[in-house]
Amino acid sequence: MSDQIFAFGLGIGTQNKEGNWLEVFYSAPCIDVEKSTLDALLESTNYEGGNSTLVLDDSDLNRLHMSLLKAGNIEQAELASRLKASSQPIVLCILATDEAPTNPAEVYLKLQLISHRLVKPHGTVLDGMFGLLINTAWTSEGPIDVRELADRQLTARMQGRTIEVFSVDKFPKMANFVVPSGIRIGNAARIRLGAHLGEGTTVMHEGFCNFNAGTLGNSMVEGRISAGVVVGEGSDLGAGCSTMGTLSGGGNIVIGIGEKCLVGANAGIGIGLGDRCTVEAGLYVTAGQKVLVRDSNGEHVATVKARELSGKSDLLFIRNSETGAVECRTNKTAIALNEELHTHN
Repeated sequence: MSDQIFAFGLGIGTQNKEGNWLEVFYSAPCIDVEKSTLDALLESTNYEGGNSTLVLDDSDLNRLHMSLLKAGNIEQAELASRLKASSQPIVLCILATDEAPTNPAEVYLKLQLISHRLVKPHGTVLDGMFGLLINTAWTSEGPIDVRELADRQLTARMQGRTIEVFSVDKFPKMANFVVPSGIRIGNAARIRLGAHLGEGTTVMHEGFCNFNAGTLGNSMVEGRISAGVVVGEGSDLGAGCSTMGTLSGGGNIVIGIGEKCLVGANAGIGIGLGDRCTVEAGLYVTAGQKVLVRDSNGEHVATVKARELSGKSDLLFIRNSETGAVECRTNKTAIALNEELHTHN
């Protein structure tokens, strides 16, 4: 066995009536775990190596608490001790290697590694995760298997209560699991677990961020960050704009946005942007779109498909108001985010 494991988390799980995991909440997941902590896991639990999900009882938690103290991992030792008071099942998920997840507990650990900023988008293997997750009603009484919802609602009504259903989805909202430091979110329901919001990011009320996607630093997000899309430091997504993720037909092109870019209001991209690029308001640049390229003097030098410009820096995409043609010009200005907006993040 290796002297190091990829990640592990002590969590509180929720199961359906069949005993399947609906979700697991990991308050302090760890990555790149040192040998002393690995030894503590091996000597105090039934863990025998590999990727494993265990349910711990009080005696397991007592042993784990003492072993983690001995290993010098005070934070995880205190967490193990505190979790003894839980009325919900306690889960220990250990990922010796970063491979495709095999159960919901592993999926939730990986998504929370991203939202805790321990892993960047595309930094962990999530292949096949949709088939592992159970469609869940996220309610005022916690997660409920959607197949069990009607019975729970009837029981609640008989007791004079109403269960409020916030969403029915395989993914919960991020803020119910983690709120990273230095961010602002106008509407928490629009940020899914597995989003990565960098320090200094503001997501306004109509902004959206999907899983395995997000920002790497100061960004103003009033548009849509689709699955897999990463936005660089200092970039601005205008109101109503969108980015085409791999789930929306992005194909093989890795769609991302570099640093100090501006995607204007109601605009969109189906290609990647390098640094200091601008897409004018209302213009959607798709990969197969013909683009007339002009040099810094405004001279026509080529007509190409937009995919050939993907990832290049210092470009300005506009639609010619007279001809209707989409043009790409050298971007002579770089945007600067309003620093006052991020002063107290």
